Amino acid sequence: MLDISIIIVSWNTKAFVRQCLSRIQESCGELTNEIVVVDNASSDGTPEMVEQEFPEVILVPNQSNLGFAKANNVGMRRTTGKYVCLINSDVTLLPDCLQKMCAYMNRHPDVGMLGPRMLFPDGTPGPSCMRRPSLLIWFMEALGLSAIFESARLHMENFNCASAEEVDVLNGWFWMVRRSALGRVGLLGEQFFMYGEDIEWCHRFQENGWQIVYFPDAAAIHFVGGSAARSPIRFYVEMQRANLKYWKQYHGFPSQVMYVLIVILHQLLRALGYSCIYLLRPADRSEASLKIKRSFACLRWIVGIPAERQATS
Repeated sequence: MLDISIIIVSWNTKAFVRQCLSRIQESCGELTNEIVVVDNASSDGTPEMVEQEFPEVILVPNQSNLGFAKANNVGMRRTTGKYVCLINSDVTLLPDCLQKMCAYMNRHPDVGMLGPRMLFPDGTPGPSCMRRPSLLIWFMEALGLSAIFESARLHMENFNCASAEEVDVLNGWFWMVRRSALGRVGLLGEQFFMYGEDIEWCHRFQENGWQIVYFPDAAAIHFVGGSAARSPIRFYVEMQRANLKYWKQYHGFPSQVMYVLIVILHQLLRALGYSCIYLLRPADRSEASLKIKRSFACLRWIVGIPAERQATS
């Protein structure tokens, strides 16, 4: 059995994919590995570039955009490694990253999922982890109180522990997963096109008794938004849609109604706030206009979808 299998899903991120692939072997060192690129019908020449410049890579070209979760599942079914690494195309590995993660997993058999420290291109830390969502956290974020109370934030931007620590959720930018855990946990939830799959998958890992660990000794650079940056409003609404799918999967009807009301409150307050910025700060009108359009797009979507009665799982 190979030490690690590495899966990269691409969608019109040719330059990022090239950079990601060029650094993988340096990070693997002597680890035996296989690399699979699952391309979601890119039109920018990504598949052709992979075939020409990285012939050792297994290329799986999809005929359409299957989304993040389903495409990663396609890749996982093609691999055999003891550990499976799901790495976003806009990630650049730092030296020894995969070696350090693999060594930690070997020493800790109870860890089912491991995530490294996220760094932005300027060297500042990014949000590697999240808290498990709750109505209180969503409500505090809607009111903007999460900016004051760190413990009320879903995204743990300032989480900067010095050593490995168990967490609720590892953000879905870079995971190392134990293959033996997948038999009990299962693959990513294909009901999620993009976003939300990280929260739901981590939920299942914990339900099945596996530890989820943030490992800051290993690090990688995340350029963030390689695909989403081209359609920010569409991807923002997709994020809200994914969050609602997760909430319906694990919560009953009354909690679903409360969640929808909190989302509506959140978007109304954001639309009002950014409208004030648009009127009072001309220099920021471009960004404010985008945020206003984003909130109204979300409101149009959520109001048009009634909460569904669904049994708590």
